[in-house]
Amino acid sequence: MSQKNEKSIIDEDSFEAVESTLTRTERYIEENKKSLSIIVAAIVLIIGGYLGFNKYVVEPQEEEAASQMFMAEHYFAIDSFKVALNGTGEYPGFLEIADEYSITKSGNLANYYAGVCYLKLGQYEDAIESFKKFNSDDEMVMTLALSSIGDAYLELGNTEDAISYYKKASERKPNKFITPMILFKLGTIYESVNNYEAALEAYKKIQSEYPKSSEGRNIRKYVARAKYKVNS
Repeated sequence: MSQKNEKSIIDEDSFEAVESTLTRTERYIEENKKSLSIIVAAIVLIIGGYLGFNKYVVEPQEEEAASQMFMAEHYFAIDSFKVALNGTGEYPGFLEIADEYSITKSGNLANYYAGVCYLKLGQYEDAIESFKKFNSDDEMVMTLALSSIGDAYLELGNTEDAISYYKKASERKPNKFITPMILFKLGTIYESVNNYEAALEAYKKIQSEYPKSSEGRNIRKYVARAKYKVNS
């Protein structure tokens, strides 16, 4: 058989295969036309609903929440934490903003502010609750929130949970500003519970990875002390 004839047969077979596939697809569409129409309509409705919800509900609330935050942030900046938290009557505080505008970025951020206020006021369980409601794509702020939960647990005398949250914070997108501070906290807590091996590990990480940080400049004596305790 000539090469030309072979090519012709292959082309015919390929065409028949494609035609068969198209026929099956067309038959499936025809048999399931109603179901497919419902699915397509549902997808369009969901997308349209999502876009409409964002435009007519979320965006107006976002603008309103941002404007409401102004006075609460002002009181926070001057250390009037109770007022910042609860509002003045005329202006809402972070608690009200977090509740009323929970679907907005400002409402989410209000949870973080509320957590800090509670922490400053010594209301540690409330601080933990507020921080746990907060979530952010900003790695530095999220790291601070996790570390603050650790602070609150430590103040409550719960060293186990404090260590857990400090570890989460130290391992989340490490950076030279916050991570050495958290590692130092970890080291001192480990020492307080006589876990000198873990304390040494935290201190040595500061020494090797963050030597120019404020913690790193004075870390040698802590490394030496932890080493001595490990070898005692």
